[in-house]
Amino acid sequence: MPNPELLAELLDVAVEAATRAGALLRDGRPADLGVAATKSSPVDVVTEMDLASEKLILELIGERRPEDGYLGEEGADRPGTSGVRWVVDPLDGTVNYLYGLPSWGVSVAAELDGQAVVGVVAVPARGELFQAVLGGGARLDGTPISCRPAPPWGQALVGTGFNYVRDVRAHQAQVLLELMPEVRDIRRAGAAAVDFCDLAAGRLDAFYERGLQPWDMAAGVLIAREAGALAGGRPGKGPDGGLAVAAPPGVFEPLQSRLEALGAWHD
Repeated sequence: MPNPELLAELLDVAVEAATRAGALLRDGRPADLGVAATKSSPVDVVTEMDLASEKLILELIGERRPEDGYLGEEGADRPGTSGVRWVVDPLDGTVNYLYGLPSWGVSVAAELDGQAVVGVVAVPARGELFQAVLGGGARLDGTPISCRPAPPWGQALVGTGFNYVRDVRAHQAQVLLELMPEVRDIRRAGAAAVDFCDLAAGRLDAFYERGLQPWDMAAGVLIAREAGALAGGRPGKGPDGGLAVAAPPGVFEPLQSRLEALGAWHD
């Protein structure tokens, strides 16, 4: 188990980074916010505020822990010498943010020797702060949270998301077409880090998505696991870019099995 003093320090830095970046995004959003760049496709956008949030977080972590590594969505990737690496999404749910929808957040995780040990997700439009420390449980605004008890498979409310690449998204829709009649309903909120946290808080029974990146998952998966969820990818694998699945025991197994049968990890 990592040193408790180190975990406390990492948590303090993660909370400060997520909170300050979240306030910047909430209070500094210009009325004429536009697209600064695109990534995987013309509809996968970056705004000037993504870049400003990343700059704030990178500078804060650099000041507090200059020997740590860093991986961020908007291109920052630096090696470290301390064994700690920060994995950051400075604005998860950029399209929601661009359109003024509330489901967006700032995701900050600290990995120690490759394992996530601290995760924080700020959701400023909802006034919420999720956090977890490895082995210490998950919290929302300081109050412990846990996943909902597993319902019968046919009563599961399942969250998901879609890729911005057209052909990938088309196959995801086919998978969803097969899955939807089997469960209570499907939700698509548009910010994976927030979805993992909503699962942790009992607002979803399960979540899955194909095509997530490390910064989409690092904090959210830790928070979901510390709230009692199982998290994986294809059977026998951890969550990765091919497939990420999270749900409490009793829902995780049938969902993972159905996604495997439906070929959810490929076109």
